[in-house]
Amino acid sequence: MAKSPREKNRVLIAGAGPVGMVAAAILTRREIPVTLVESDPGLTYELRASTFHPPTLDMMDEFGVTDRLIESGLIAPTWQIRDRAGGVVGTFDLSILKDDTAHPYRVQCEQWRLVHFLYDVIKDNPYLEILFSHRAVSAEQDGNRALLTVETPDGERTLTGNFLIAADGAASAIRKSLEIEFDGYTLPEMFLVVSTPFDFAAHFADLTSVTYFSDPVEWFFLLKTREFWRCMLPTPDGASGEGLLDEENVQDRLNRIVPNDEPYQVVHRTLYRIHQRVAATYRVGSIFLAGDSAHINNPLGGMGMNGGIHDAVNLAEKIVAVLRGAPDELLNRYDRQRRNIALEYVQVQSVRNREILNAADPKKRKENLDQIRRTAENPELAYPFLLRSSMITSLREAEKME
Repeated sequence: MAKSPREKNRVLIAGAGPVGMVAAAILTRREIPVTLVESDPGLTYELRASTFHPPTLDMMDEFGVTDRLIESGLIAPTWQIRDRAGGVVGTFDLSILKDDTAHPYRVQCEQWRLVHFLYDVIKDNPYLEILFSHRAVSAEQDGNRALLTVETPDGERTLTGNFLIAADGAASAIRKSLEIEFDGYTLPEMFLVVSTPFDFAAHFADLTSVTYFSDPVEWFFLLKTREFWRCMLPTPDGASGEGLLDEENVQDRLNRIVPNDEPYQVVHRTLYRIHQRVAATYRVGSIFLAGDSAHINNPLGGMGMNGGIHDAVNLAEKIVAVLRGAPDELLNRYDRQRRNIALEYVQVQSVRNREILNAADPKKRKENLDQIRRTAENPELAYPFLLRSSMITSLREAEKME
Protein backbone atom coordinates (compact mmCIF):
# COMPACT_ATOMS: atom_id res chain seq x y z
CA MET A 1 0.00 0.00 0.00
CA ALA A 2 1.48 3.38 -1.02
CA LYS A 3 2.27 5.86 1.68
CA SER A 4 0.27 9.07 1.82
CA PRO A 5 1.94 12.31 0.66
CA ARG A 6 1.98 13.40 4.29
CA GLU A 7 3.93 10.28 5.30
CA LYS A 8 6.39 10.70 2.44
CA ASN A 9 7.21 14.20 3.63
CA ARG A 10 7.85 13.22 7.24
CA VAL A 11 10.74 14.93 9.02
CA LEU A 12 12.42 13.21 11.96
CA ILE A 13 13.87 15.37 14.74
CA ALA A 14 16.12 13.96 17.47
CA GLY A 15 16.04 16.06 20.62
CA ALA A 16 13.20 18.09 22.15
CA GLY A 17 15.33 20.93 23.48
CA PRO A 18 15.08 24.49 22.16
CA VAL A 19 16.56 23.63 18.75
CA GLY A 20 14.44 20.57 18.10
CA MET A 21 11.27 22.21 19.40
CA VAL A 22 11.75 25.34 17.27
CA ALA A 23 12.27 23.19 14.16
CA ALA A 24 9.16 21.15 15.01
CA ALA A 25 7.10 24.31 15.52
CA ILE A 26 8.05 25.74 12.14
CA LEU A 27 7.54 22.50 10.23
CA THR A 28 4.20 21.55 11.76
CA ARG A 29 2.88 25.07 11.32
CA ARG A 30 3.73 24.66 7.59
CA GLU A 31 1.81 21.34 7.62
CA ILE A 32 4.89 19.17 7.36
CA PRO A 33 4.55 15.95 9.42
CA VAL A 34 7.13 15.64 12.18
CA THR A 35 8.22 12.83 14.46
CA LEU A 36 10.08 14.37 17.39
CA VAL A 37 11.98 11.91 19.60
CA GLU A 38 13.31 12.72 23.07
CA SER A 39 15.43 10.49 25.30
CA ASP A 40 13.90 11.79 28.53
CA PRO A 41 10.44 10.69 29.70
CA GLY A 42 9.18 14.28 29.42
CA LEU A 43 10.21 17.81 28.57
CA THR A 44 13.35 19.06 30.24
CA TYR A 45 13.53 21.56 33.08
CA GLU A 46 17.29 22.09 32.74
CA LEU A 47 18.36 25.68 33.41
CA ARG A 48 21.34 25.85 31.05
CA ALA A 49 21.17 28.93 28.75
CA SER A 50 19.28 31.99 30.00
CA THR A 51 19.81 34.74 27.40
CA PHE A 52 17.54 35.38 24.41
CA HIS A 53 19.02 37.85 21.93
CA PRO A 54 16.92 40.38 19.96
CA PRO A 55 16.72 38.48 16.63
CA THR A 56 15.79 35.27 18.45
CA LEU A 57 12.92 37.10 20.13
CA ASP A 58 11.88 38.39 16.70
CA MET A 59 11.82 34.84 15.34
CA MET A 60 9.70 33.54 18.21
CA ASP A 61 7.05 36.24 17.69
CA GLU A 62 5.44 34.02 15.04
CA PHE A 63 4.42 31.52 17.69
CA GLY A 64 3.25 34.03 20.28
CA VAL A 65 5.83 32.90 22.82
CA THR A 66 8.03 36.01 22.99
CA ASP A 67 5.56 37.79 25.23
CA ARG A 68 5.47 34.73 27.48
CA LEU A 69 9.26 34.71 27.73
CA ILE A 70 9.17 38.39 28.68
CA GLU A 71 6.42 37.81 31.25
CA SER A 72 8.29 34.96 32.94
CA GLY A 73 11.77 36.45 32.48
CA LEU A 74 13.54 39.76 32.81
CA ILE A 75 14.14 42.40 30.15
CA ALA A 76 17.80 43.45 30.07
CA PRO A 77 18.06 46.72 28.08
CA THR A 78 21.73 47.17 28.98
CA TRP A 79 24.76 45.04 29.78
CA GLN A 80 28.25 45.90 30.90
CA ILE A 81 31.86 44.94 31.30
CA ARG A 82 33.57 45.82 34.56
CA ASP A 83 37.12 45.68 35.83
CA ARG A 84 36.87 43.68 39.02
CA ALA A 85 39.19 46.12 40.78
CA GLY A 86 38.38 49.35 38.95
CA GLY A 87 34.62 49.28 38.39
CA VAL A 88 32.58 49.89 35.23
CA VAL A 89 34.55 49.88 31.98
CA GLY A 90 31.65 50.13 29.55
CA THR A 91 27.85 49.88 29.61
CA PHE A 92 26.08 49.01 26.36
CA ASP A 93 22.52 50.17 25.67
CA LEU A 94 20.63 47.92 23.26
CA SER A 95 18.07 50.61 22.48
CA ILE A 96 20.51 51.76 19.81
CA LEU A 97 19.20 48.78 17.80
CA LYS A 98 15.60 49.99 17.81
CA ASP A 99 15.49 50.29 14.01
CA ASP A 100 17.01 46.83 13.51
CA THR A 101 14.79 44.68 15.71
CA ALA A 102 11.35 44.69 17.30
CA HIS A 103 13.05 43.76 20.59
CA PRO A 104 16.05 46.03 21.30
CA TYR A 105 16.97 44.23 24.50
CA ARG A 106 17.93 40.84 25.84
CA VAL A 107 15.47 38.71 27.76
CA GLN A 108 16.89 36.73 30.65
CA CYS A 109 14.79 33.60 30.97
CA GLU A 110 15.57 29.90 31.45
CA GLN A 111 15.72 28.00 28.16
CA TRP A 112 13.37 25.27 29.36
CA ARG A 113 10.55 27.80 29.37
CA LEU A 114 10.84 28.27 25.60
CA VAL A 115 10.60 24.51 25.14
CA HIS A 116 7.45 24.30 27.24
CA PHE A 117 5.85 27.39 25.68
CA LEU A 118 6.40 26.08 22.15
CA TYR A 119 5.09 22.66 23.14
CA ASP A 120 1.91 24.32 24.40
CA VAL A 121 1.52 25.86 20.95
CA ILE A 122 2.08 22.71 18.86
CA LYS A 123 1.11 19.75 21.09
CA ASP A 124 -2.34 19.44 19.49
CA ASN A 125 -1.13 19.99 15.93
CA PRO A 126 -2.14 16.90 13.89
CA TYR A 127 1.19 17.05 12.06
CA LEU A 128 3.16 16.43 15.27
CA GLU A 129 4.09 13.06 16.72
CA ILE A 130 6.28 13.25 19.84
CA LEU A 131 7.89 10.14 21.30
CA PHE A 132 9.37 10.41 24.79
CA SER A 133 11.83 7.84 26.21
CA HIS A 134 13.17 7.37 22.68
CA ARG A 135 16.95 7.89 22.62
CA ALA A 136 18.67 8.41 19.28
CA VAL A 137 21.33 5.72 18.82
CA SER A 138 22.46 6.08 15.20
CA ALA A 139 21.42 7.27 11.77
CA GLU A 140 22.08 6.28 8.18
CA GLN A 141 21.01 6.90 4.61
CA ASP A 142 18.74 4.57 2.67
CA GLY A 143 18.66 6.01 -0.82
CA ASN A 144 17.11 9.44 -0.39
CA ARG A 145 15.61 8.58 2.98
CA ALA A 146 16.95 8.97 6.50
CA LEU A 147 16.87 6.08 8.95
CA LEU A 148 17.01 6.82 12.67
CA THR A 149 17.57 4.01 15.15
CA VAL A 150 16.20 4.76 18.61
CA GLU A 151 16.33 2.92 21.90
CA THR A 152 12.93 2.67 23.61
CA PRO A 153 11.66 0.97 26.78
CA ASP A 154 10.54 -1.87 24.47
CA GLY A 155 13.84 -2.21 22.64
CA GLU A 156 15.34 -0.68 19.53
CA ARG A 157 13.27 0.47 16.57
CA THR A 158 14.03 2.26 13.33
CA LEU A 159 12.16 5.33 12.13
CA THR A 160 12.15 6.51 8.52
CA GLY A 161 11.75 10.05 7.22
CA ASN A 162 12.40 12.27 4.26
CA PHE A 163 14.83 14.24 6.42
CA LEU A 164 16.40 13.94 9.86
CA ILE A 165 17.45 16.88 12.04
CA ALA A 166 20.00 15.91 14.68
CA ALA A 167 19.36 18.24 17.60
CA ASP A 168 20.63 15.68 20.10
CA GLY A 169 23.28 17.81 21.79
CA ALA A 170 27.03 18.10 22.01
CA ALA A 171 27.50 14.35 22.52
CA SER A 172 25.30 13.69 19.47
CA ALA A 173 24.99 9.96 18.78
CA ILE A 174 23.87 10.83 15.26
CA ARG A 175 26.98 12.89 14.51
CA LYS A 176 29.18 10.14 15.91
CA SER A 177 27.42 7.40 13.96
CA LEU A 178 27.99 9.37 10.75
CA GLU A 179 31.68 9.76 11.71
CA ILE A 180 31.58 13.54 11.31
CA GLU A 181 34.64 15.18 12.84
CA PHE A 182 33.97 17.66 15.65
CA ASP A 183 37.02 19.85 15.28
CA GLY A 184 38.21 22.25 17.97
CA TYR A 185 39.46 22.11 21.53
CA THR A 186 38.46 21.93 25.17
CA LEU A 187 39.14 24.87 27.49
CA PRO A 188 41.54 24.15 30.36
CA GLU A 189 39.15 25.32 33.06
CA MET A 190 35.72 24.08 34.04
CA PHE A 191 32.82 26.42 34.82
CA LEU A 192 30.95 26.44 38.09
CA VAL A 193 27.46 27.88 37.75
CA VAL A 194 25.56 28.82 40.90
CA SER A 195 22.11 30.37 41.24
CA THR A 196 21.22 32.43 44.31
CA PRO A 197 18.60 35.02 45.30
CA PHE A 198 21.34 37.15 46.92
CA ASP A 199 21.02 40.78 45.81
CA PHE A 200 24.34 41.57 44.13
CA ALA A 201 22.95 44.86 42.83
CA ALA A 202 22.94 46.17 46.40
CA HIS A 203 26.71 45.74 46.54
CA PHE A 204 27.85 46.96 43.11
CA ALA A 205 26.95 50.49 42.06
CA ASP A 206 25.16 50.72 38.69
CA LEU A 207 25.21 46.94 38.19
CA THR A 208 23.30 45.80 35.10
CA SER A 209 21.46 42.49 34.93
CA VAL A 210 24.14 41.07 32.62
CA THR A 211 27.64 41.95 33.79
CA TYR A 212 31.05 40.54 32.93
CA PHE A 213 33.84 41.08 35.47
CA SER A 214 37.33 41.18 34.00
CA ASP A 215 40.20 40.03 36.20
CA PRO A 216 43.60 38.50 35.39
CA VAL A 217 43.26 35.93 38.18
CA GLU A 218 39.56 35.25 38.77
CA TRP A 219 37.14 36.69 36.25
CA PHE A 220 33.43 35.80 36.38
CA PHE A 221 30.04 37.01 35.23
CA LEU A 222 26.66 37.64 36.81
CA LEU A 223 23.34 37.23 35.05
CA LYS A 224 19.98 38.14 36.58
CA THR A 225 16.79 36.23 35.87
CA ARG A 226 13.44 37.17 37.34
CA GLU A 227 14.08 35.37 40.64
CA PHE A 228 17.80 34.64 40.88
CA TRP A 229 21.30 35.74 40.03
CA ARG A 230 23.28 33.16 38.09
CA CYS A 231 27.02 33.31 38.80
CA MET A 232 29.44 31.73 36.36
CA LEU A 233 32.83 31.12 37.92
CA PRO A 234 35.78 29.54 36.09
CA THR A 235 37.69 26.95 38.09
CA PRO A 236 41.48 26.63 38.16
CA ASP A 237 43.06 25.22 35.01
CA GLY A 238 43.25 21.44 35.13
CA ALA A 239 40.85 21.09 38.08
CA SER A 240 39.41 17.59 38.28
CA GLY A 241 36.00 18.64 39.49
CA GLU A 242 36.34 16.80 42.78
CA GLY A 243 34.93 18.90 45.59
CA LEU A 244 34.08 21.88 43.38
CA LEU A 245 30.35 21.42 43.95
CA ASP A 246 30.76 20.94 47.69
CA GLU A 247 29.03 23.51 49.87
CA GLU A 248 32.29 24.76 51.36
CA ASN A 249 33.79 25.52 47.93
CA VAL A 250 30.60 27.08 46.58
CA GLN A 251 30.28 29.37 49.61
CA ASP A 252 33.96 30.32 49.33
CA ARG A 253 33.60 31.25 45.65
CA LEU A 254 30.51 33.36 46.30
CA ASN A 255 32.13 35.12 49.24
CA ARG A 256 35.01 36.09 46.98
CA ILE A 257 32.47 38.05 44.91
CA VAL A 258 30.78 39.69 47.90
CA PRO A 259 31.72 38.76 51.49
CA ASN A 260 28.54 37.79 53.30
CA ASP A 261 28.05 37.30 57.04
CA GLU A 262 25.39 34.66 56.42
CA PRO A 263 25.71 31.60 54.19
CA TYR A 264 24.50 32.24 50.66
CA GLN A 265 21.24 30.57 49.76
CA VAL A 266 22.04 28.35 46.77
CA VAL A 267 19.12 27.08 44.70
CA HIS A 268 21.08 25.45 41.91
CA ARG A 269 24.65 24.48 41.16
CA THR A 270 26.31 22.68 38.29
CA LEU A 271 29.78 22.15 36.88
CA TYR A 272 30.72 21.57 33.28
CA ARG A 273 33.54 21.67 30.81
CA ILE A 274 33.49 24.09 27.91
CA HIS A 275 34.51 23.31 24.36
CA GLN A 276 35.05 25.33 21.20
CA ARG A 277 34.12 22.92 18.39
CA VAL A 278 32.43 22.97 14.98
CA ALA A 279 31.38 19.90 12.97
CA ALA A 280 33.22 19.29 9.70
CA THR A 281 29.89 19.34 7.86
CA TYR A 282 26.29 20.02 8.82
CA ARG A 283 24.83 17.77 6.10
CA VAL A 284 25.12 14.14 5.10
CA GLY A 285 22.48 13.53 2.43
CA SER A 286 19.10 13.88 4.10
CA ILE A 287 20.57 14.13 7.61
CA PHE A 288 21.42 17.51 9.17
CA LEU A 289 23.14 18.68 12.34
CA ALA A 290 21.78 21.69 14.24
CA GLY A 291 22.53 23.37 17.54
CA ASP A 292 25.03 21.76 19.92
CA SER A 293 25.39 18.68 17.72
CA ALA A 294 26.90 21.02 15.11
CA HIS A 295 28.75 23.62 17.19
CA ILE A 296 29.59 24.36 20.82
CA ASN A 297 31.34 27.34 22.37
CA ASN A 298 31.92 29.02 25.70
CA PRO A 299 28.82 30.74 27.14
CA LEU A 300 30.23 34.28 27.21
CA GLY A 301 27.85 36.34 25.10
CA GLY A 302 24.96 33.88 25.14
CA MET A 303 25.51 32.70 21.56
CA GLY A 304 25.18 28.92 21.90
CA MET A 305 21.43 28.44 22.32
CA ASN A 306 20.62 31.46 20.16
CA GLY A 307 22.86 30.19 17.37
CA GLY A 308 21.17 26.80 17.59
CA ILE A 309 17.73 28.38 17.30
CA HIS A 310 18.95 30.32 14.26
CA ASP A 311 20.13 27.00 12.78
CA ALA A 312 16.67 25.51 13.35
CA VAL A 313 14.84 28.39 11.69
CA ASN A 314 17.20 28.45 8.70
CA LEU A 315 17.05 24.69 8.16
CA ALA A 316 13.33 24.20 8.76
CA GLU A 317 12.39 26.92 6.28
CA LYS A 318 14.68 25.36 3.66
CA ILE A 319 13.22 21.89 4.23
CA VAL A 320 9.73 23.31 3.76
CA ALA A 321 10.82 24.96 0.49
CA VAL A 322 12.40 21.74 -0.83
CA LEU A 323 9.38 19.65 0.07
CA ARG A 324 7.29 22.16 -1.87
CA GLY A 325 9.44 21.89 -4.98
CA ALA A 326 12.58 23.98 -4.49
CA PRO A 327 15.85 22.37 -5.69
CA ASP A 328 17.71 20.14 -3.26
CA GLU A 329 20.77 22.40 -3.61
CA LEU A 330 19.01 24.85 -1.30
CA LEU A 331 19.82 22.50 1.58
CA ASN A 332 23.55 22.76 0.86
CA ARG A 333 23.16 26.47 1.44
CA TYR A 334 22.13 25.71 5.03
CA ASP A 335 25.50 24.02 5.56
CA ARG A 336 27.41 26.88 3.95
CA GLN A 337 25.52 29.59 5.80
CA ARG A 338 25.30 28.24 9.30
CA ARG A 339 28.68 26.50 9.46
CA ASN A 340 30.41 29.63 8.20
CA ILE A 341 28.60 31.72 10.83
CA ALA A 342 29.68 29.32 13.57
CA LEU A 343 33.30 29.56 12.44
CA GLU A 344 33.59 33.24 11.59
CA TYR A 345 31.21 34.84 14.07
CA VAL A 346 30.12 32.69 17.02
CA GLN A 347 33.47 31.02 17.65
CA VAL A 348 35.47 34.18 17.06
CA GLN A 349 33.22 36.37 19.21
CA SER A 350 32.97 33.92 22.12
CA VAL A 351 36.74 33.41 22.16
CA ARG A 352 37.26 37.17 22.04
CA ASN A 353 34.85 37.65 24.95
CA ARG A 354 36.88 35.26 27.07
CA GLU A 355 40.16 36.98 26.14
CA ILE A 356 38.78 40.34 27.27
CA LEU A 357 37.89 38.91 30.66
CA ASN A 358 40.89 36.72 31.45
CA ALA A 359 43.89 38.48 29.87
CA ALA A 360 46.78 38.19 32.34
CA ASP A 361 49.37 40.31 30.55
CA PRO A 362 48.97 43.87 31.93
CA LYS A 363 49.59 45.55 28.57
CA LYS A 364 47.13 43.32 26.71
CA ARG A 365 44.58 43.65 29.48
CA LYS A 366 44.79 47.46 29.36
CA GLU A 367 44.44 47.44 25.56
CA ASN A 368 41.34 45.24 25.77
CA LEU A 369 39.62 47.34 28.43
CA ASP A 370 40.53 50.63 26.73
CA GLN A 371 38.97 49.35 23.52
CA ILE A 372 35.78 48.39 25.35
CA ARG A 373 35.68 51.82 27.01
CA ARG A 374 36.08 53.64 23.66
CA THR A 375 33.43 51.48 22.04
CA ALA A 376 30.87 52.03 24.80
CA GLU A 377 31.41 55.80 24.81
CA ASN A 378 31.17 56.29 21.03
CA PRO A 379 27.78 55.50 19.40
CA GLU A 380 29.43 55.10 15.99
CA LEU A 381 31.54 52.28 17.44
CA ALA A 382 28.87 50.90 19.77
CA TYR A 383 26.29 50.40 17.02
CA PRO A 384 28.21 47.86 14.87
CA PHE A 385 29.57 46.23 18.03
CA LEU A 386 26.03 45.64 19.33
CA LEU A 387 24.79 44.44 15.95
CA ARG A 388 27.50 41.81 16.07
CA SER A 389 27.23 40.84 19.75
CA SER A 390 23.43 40.59 19.43
CA MET A 391 23.85 38.21 16.45
CA ILE A 392 22.09 40.49 13.98
CA THR A 393 25.19 40.91 11.82
CA SER A 394 25.74 37.16 11.53
CA LEU A 395 22.18 36.62 10.29
CA ARG A 396 22.55 39.38 7.72
CA GLU A 397 25.87 38.02 6.52
CA ALA A 398 24.41 34.53 6.20
CA GLU A 399 21.68 35.81 3.90
CA LYS A 400 24.35 37.12 1.53
CA MET A 401 25.89 33.66 1.11
CA GLU A 402 24.88 31.70 -1.94
